[in-house]
Amino acid sequence: MKLYIADGNPHCIKVLAALELTGGTCDTAVVSHEEKVVPHFTRPVSPALLLPDGQHLFSPNSICQYLFDISGQKATDATNQWLEWEATNLQPAVLQSLHMVALQGKHVEAAAVMKEPLNWLEQSLSKKNTPFLTAVSPVHHKHTHLCLCEEPAVLQSLHMVALQGKHVEAAAVMKEPLNWLEQSLSKKNTPFLTAAEDGEHVMTVEEIEEAAQIWSEGLKGSPAVTERKHPVLPQEGKRNVLLTSALPYVNNVPHLGNIIGCVLSADVFARYGRLRGWNLLFICGTDEYGTATENKAREEGLTPQEICDKYHAVHADIYQWFQIDFDFFGRTTTERQTEIAQDIFWRLHGRGFLLEDTVEQLRCESCQRFLADRFVEGECPHCRYPEARGDQCDKCGRLINAVELRNPQCKVCKETPVIRSSKHLFLNLPKLEDELEQWLDKSTGSGDWTANARHITHSWLRDGLKPRCITRDLRWGTPVPHEEYKEKVFYVWFDAPIGYLSITANYTDQWEKWWKNPQQVELYNFMAKDNVPFHSVVFPCSLLGAQDNYTLVNHLIATEYLNYEDTKFSKSRGVGVFGDMAKDTGIPSDVWRFYLLYLRPEGQDSAFSWSDMALKNNSELLNNLGNFINRAGMFVSKFFDGCVPEMLLNEDDNRLIAQVRWELKQYIQLLDKVRIRDALKCILNISRHGNQYIQVNEPWKKIKGGDGDRQRAGTVTGVSVNVACLLSVVLEPYMPSVSHTIRQQLQAPPTCVSAMLQNTGTFICTLPAGHCIGTVSPLFQKLENEQIEVLRKRFGGQQPEEESAKVKARVETKPSAGAAQDASVNVNADPERAKQLTALVAEQGNKVRGLKAQKAEQSVIDEAVETLLDLKKQLSLAEGKNPEPAAQKRKKK
Repeated sequence: MKLYIADGNPHCIKVLAALELTGGTCDTAVVSHEEKVVPHFTRPVSPALLLPDGQHLFSPNSICQYLFDISGQKATDATNQWLEWEATNLQPAVLQSLHMVALQGKHVEAAAVMKEPLNWLEQSLSKKNTPFLTAVSPVHHKHTHLCLCEEPAVLQSLHMVALQGKHVEAAAVMKEPLNWLEQSLSKKNTPFLTAAEDGEHVMTVEEIEEAAQIWSEGLKGSPAVTERKHPVLPQEGKRNVLLTSALPYVNNVPHLGNIIGCVLSADVFARYGRLRGWNLLFICGTDEYGTATENKAREEGLTPQEICDKYHAVHADIYQWFQIDFDFFGRTTTERQTEIAQDIFWRLHGRGFLLEDTVEQLRCESCQRFLADRFVEGECPHCRYPEARGDQCDKCGRLINAVELRNPQCKVCKETPVIRSSKHLFLNLPKLEDELEQWLDKSTGSGDWTANARHITHSWLRDGLKPRCITRDLRWGTPVPHEEYKEKVFYVWFDAPIGYLSITANYTDQWEKWWKNPQQVELYNFMAKDNVPFHSVVFPCSLLGAQDNYTLVNHLIATEYLNYEDTKFSKSRGVGVFGDMAKDTGIPSDVWRFYLLYLRPEGQDSAFSWSDMALKNNSELLNNLGNFINRAGMFVSKFFDGCVPEMLLNEDDNRLIAQVRWELKQYIQLLDKVRIRDALKCILNISRHGNQYIQVNEPWKKIKGGDGDRQRAGTVTGVSVNVACLLSVVLEPYMPSVSHTIRQQLQAPPTCVSAMLQNTGTFICTLPAGHCIGTVSPLFQKLENEQIEVLRKRFGGQQPEEESAKVKARVETKPSAGAAQDASVNVNADPERAKQLTALVAEQGNKVRGLKAQKAEQSVIDEAVETLLDLKKQLSLAEGKNPEPAAQKRKKK
């Protein structure tokens, strides 16, 4: 073996570290940046490893893995985690920031993209016991004199942008390689493009033959469809999955980021698990105790319970519209919550895991109350972030005691609070730390924890656990049963996670079969990253300390944050789409689900964009997915009288079947690991393969030819409509209504769903020759630019006073004769009515486009158009505009 490295390339350090660790013997040669060592490459690459058989490895991670394999050693979990983090977190972030700087000129945004991975890298490398440093530090190789000024273009430009702020210089560094890349990818015969279009997987003869054999078996022996029966309880011999979604605060209407962060992501996985035949219970509910509820009640002139009743119904309605299929959606203001929380409290108290201490708290004399952590803001004492909360800084993630904040301010009245003393009870986390770490090693080692969940949890442990207060001087909460603390309630982050247990107890009296059964039950928690420490440290410590055989989390799935356009969601400023507004846009809930899942913030924060939503709807749903499914069904209806024709498969057909089966297997592997966004791409790849298959074979032409061509058209149509049936199955977790509509149109047998998601994925012929389908109609409608601009403006945060100022300006401007009517109408503008009419116009527009696409009778279309025009006139009036054109704008004859 011979290892080629180059000065100025940091990737070479990683390879040399692996070589040193594994004790491998290998000749090493330093080459210049211009020297080509891989014969079939036209450009130089390093590092590169020449193998004994003459082949070359040129991926640093592959070289590292190979060195471990041939040495007989196994790479440690820490090593694998570093390699995985670099490949799945760091490199994508580098490429994204590079693209933003060099091609879009977004310097600030690019630096923001790199901020989190760089912070995490800095924090991790600063630990003295970091395995990565242990691996690198023993390497004293004569060729490791590497300097940043000579590093490859990508890393050099990244360094210049993120650490030096040299945006222009960074762009210049990348200009040549980007120009070369753009020129190369623009060539029609570029092999890279061919590989990408084929899903970067070349089918082997064995895969094609196996796929064809499985396809031919059809639905015989498929498992019967079983209906869900309540209560769902663990069963012997089954995979029993308990799935929770973070409990939303009752007093907040959830925005799109809240929805994708927990309930929607959890719903996709729950639906998928049920399709796979798992015995699964999905529970959630509203978190209803705490100061936030008290203040909301005061604002609205209601009691806290009345506020909870009101907003619990709001939440339930929103989730129902988004088709979140809970087994039970409960709440925390129940007797079961009090019973279970107090039982855990007494168990912790009796086993010596509670401490008593007097603490200083912030009290607002204006509001006459102690301030809960989230109702005080100020400057973070660690990073100086000006809007840090009283319990945690959203910027640096460090825990804070409210009294440590600089320049604190009451969020309710904006007055400066004072410090007062109060006696409280604390959970002794340090006493539970060893037991917690043992459990975490087991859970994170065997379960699916997202990278951010692991990192956040480890950062808490790295800093050392401290006692955590579990009581508060509030009125609205679960009462502390201890005589000395009877005027206090439990702190929400001790109390709220217990809501999972009490909500399950309100669902079934046999709740302990789920929550005190770790031997039989797998627990999945879904949440946004800010909730991680309470689910991975605080709540598990409560249950471990209670010593009652509680089921602890096996898989912790956390998302990053979803922002709105280029800012944050804000109900008060009218910025962003909140759950109760989405249904008023005229856009179906399945389209909302699709787009939110398409940009699900898994590795880093992402942002909702109206223009991107329109693009994804029109390109991926309408032109890709909907186009393929509609064409497949229409060919059956139009050319074969609604019955699936005979299929005589050739090599091309079998190759497509194998490609589709491969994508199905990828889909299952990804969703098994809760990689929801990536699995969605597999669905789109399947329909892309289908569209290419139809385009190449042109059944609409062959149907007009001789017997051979007509037979070929029948085969292509039959295979295509079976692919469409598979798409209906894999779409069900993501777009349940669309999935149901497709199966309805195809009259697909119920067993097709469970049959194709068995084991690792089974693509079979579920619609055999002679199967009759139903009426086929378009699944999706185009989102027009005008419609999107109206919605963008509506949710862009324009304040009422700004709008009234514009109206006033128009009225005071001296009007012409034709504009006089405008001024009088402006005075009577009705924003609320305009909001309702905007949704009606969008809905009617979709109806018109649907009728045109279905080639409906002209009289029906004309009537729908007339209704649309009338609604638009009403909207103009409600917006304070003149629906008729001004006289002076007419052309002279």
